[in-house]
Amino acid sequence: MAKHEYAFYPGCSSQKGASASNYLTSVESMCKTLDVKLTEIPDWNCCGASIGYAEAGELPRHVMNARNFALAEQNLPGQEMVATCAACWLGARETRERLTHSDTLMADTREALKEAGLTINEMPEIRHMVEVLIEDLGFDEMAKHVVRPLEGVKIAGYVGCQTNRPFGVAGESFENPKYLDKMVEMVGAESIPEYDMKVTCCGGALAFSEPEKAQAQIKDIVESAYDHGAEMIVTPCPLCQANVEIYQGQINQRYGTKFNIPVLYYSQLMVVAYGGSAKEAALNGQVIKARRLEEIAAKPVKR
Repeated sequence: MAKHEYAFYPGCSSQKGASASNYLTSVESMCKTLDVKLTEIPDWNCCGASIGYAEAGELPRHVMNARNFALAEQNLPGQEMVATCAACWLGARETRERLTHSDTLMADTREALKEAGLTINEMPEIRHMVEVLIEDLGFDEMAKHVVRPLEGVKIAGYVGCQTNRPFGVAGESFENPKYLDKMVEMVGAESIPEYDMKVTCCGGALAFSEPEKAQAQIKDIVESAYDHGAEMIVTPCPLCQANVEIYQGQINQRYGTKFNIPVLYYSQLMVVAYGGSAKEAALNGQVIKARRLEEIAAKPVKR
C-alpha cells in the first residue's frame, strides 16, 4: 500500500498522446520513487478551461468540474483530488469555492448532474501536484531520493500566473513564490531567486487569437532567463511550458533573437535526479531538447 493515495485528474493536456504527455510520464516515474499512488478518476471529462468562458455561461463550466467531483466521490471516496495541470486545478478550485458558497448554484448543478445519474454529497479537496509534494511529503523527504544531483545547472523557476493567483501555494508570496527555486536546489541545481518574470502570464490562449501580444510576453520571460544565466526554465503549468517552448522559433523570426532554451517540468528534473533515464523523464517529448539534462541522465548514479 502506497504511503500517499489520491484521486487523480490528469486533464486533457496531460493524457497519453496530448501536448503535455511528457508531464504525465515524468509524474508517474516520480511518484513511483516517492511511493505516491495516483488513481485516475474513471470517465473524467474536460474541466472546461479552454472554452468555459467563451459565452457558454457559468453553469456549464461548473457542472463539468462538478461531474468530476461526483465521479471521484463515487469511485474513490475520501481521497483528495489531485491535478497536474494548473488550469484544471484552478478551474476545479474555483468551482468548489463557488458551489460551497452559493446554494442556488449548487442546486442548479445537482439538477444538471441528476440527468447523468450523478450527485454530490461531499466535494473532494482539490490539490495541485506541487501542493502534494510540498505539503504532504516535504522538501526533506523529496531530497532523500536524489542520487544523481543536477550539479552545475542553472535553472529559472517560472511559476506562471495560474498556480499563483488567486489561490497560490500555502505560505508562498504572490509576488515572489519560491517553491520552484527550492525544488531546483533540492535536486542539486542552481536556482535564480532574482528571476523577475517568474509570475508573469505567458499569454495563455492569446497565443492563438493575438499571437503578437502573447509572443511579446513570452519574449520577456525567456529573455530574463537568459539575462540571469539560465540554461533551462522549469514550470508547473502545461500551458506555460507549451507556450514558452514552442513559440521561441516564431519569436526569433519576429524579433531577430536567437532563443533556444529548454522548458521543462519540475517532475522531469526530479526523475533525472532520482536516477531515472531520459525516457522515464520523457525528455524525448521536448521540442527544444534539454541536452544538458540528457547528458546527466546518461551518467552513472551516485550511491
